Amino acid sequence: MSDDISPVSPAAQDDTELAIEGALRPASLDDFIGQHKVRGQLELLLEAARIQNRTPDHILLSGPPGLGKTTLAMIVAHESNRPLRLSSGPAIQHAGDLAALLSSLMPGEVLFIDEIHRMARSAEEMLYLAMEDFRIDIMVGKGAGATSIPLELAPFTLVGATTRSGMLPNPLRDRFGFTAHLEYYDASELEQVVERSSLVIGVGLGPEARGEIARRSRGTPRIANRLLRRVRDYLLVHRVDSDLEAVSAALDLYDVDAIGLDRLDRTVLEALVRKFRGGPVGLSTLAVAVGEEADTVESVVEPYLVRIGFMGRTPRGRIAMPEAYAHLGIPHSDGAFRFDDL
Repeated sequence: MSDDISPVSPAAQDDTELAIEGALRPASLDDFIGQHKVRGQLELLLEAARIQNRTPDHILLSGPPGLGKTTLAMIVAHESNRPLRLSSGPAIQHAGDLAALLSSLMPGEVLFIDEIHRMARSAEEMLYLAMEDFRIDIMVGKGAGATSIPLELAPFTLVGATTRSGMLPNPLRDRFGFTAHLEYYDASELEQVVERSSLVIGVGLGPEARGEIARRSRGTPRIANRLLRRVRDYLLVHRVDSDLEAVSAALDLYDVDAIGLDRLDRTVLEALVRKFRGGPVGLSTLAVAVGEEADTVESVVEPYLVRIGFMGRTPRGRIAMPEAYAHLGIPHSDGAFRFDDL
């Protein structure tokens, strides 16, 4: 290892961690790693708005968790030299919540709404007019005596983030001037992420150690940074001969295997292979077998297993692919599922 890590005092620990968390997020598009096409598109959009001295168009960022949607929203505000307001879809459950938020915006402010697909329907419908005309209608009174009072809004840029773009109604999706879908990172990009983050948190790691973290990060920068913190913790407690040994020992301790599967992933795979002979098996039955909620298995475990080709989804249920047997070291027996069975 090239650097030593020294413990800090408890009084300074909280401030240090907050500073590290902020520093891990790049502040400009030049510092943002990966997503080359999206970066180029955003750079053009923001530069055109700067030349015309106007607020940038509304932006919708979609993609799996942990790929940088919140970071890109912060970069949009920073590159535009505008203030940023943060909110989330679950926090906006009434039209009045959205009206209060929009009416308090400063001219040119960037409003970021995370998980925008989880907003209340009444708030979504109010947002249509706000995005197009920078105006909302406030209803005063009830029944036949109710009146609508128009309220002008300061021009703003809405940046919406969603992990489920299909759940957004078409009228809302169509009002965004720019829509981008963030893709998973490849190993070389994640190595760059780990290299930058290791410098920020003061952990000296060689290329092999950085590559090992990248390979176990499931294509997601957030996971790479989380694993890097666990390696840092291991180095604080244990003295090892090499940084690669520290990475392997730390991630093995936290049940993250060579391709990024954790305990729950392997539990689901083993249940599918051993208890159900490779499937097909229904989602709820599989969830009961591993003692987890069906939503957890479907939203947390399945996406990665399907993406790497370990699990398949068929009309009859979930199946284990041959690669899953090989990874678990279990023979692919004659009684296991075959595609001819469909």
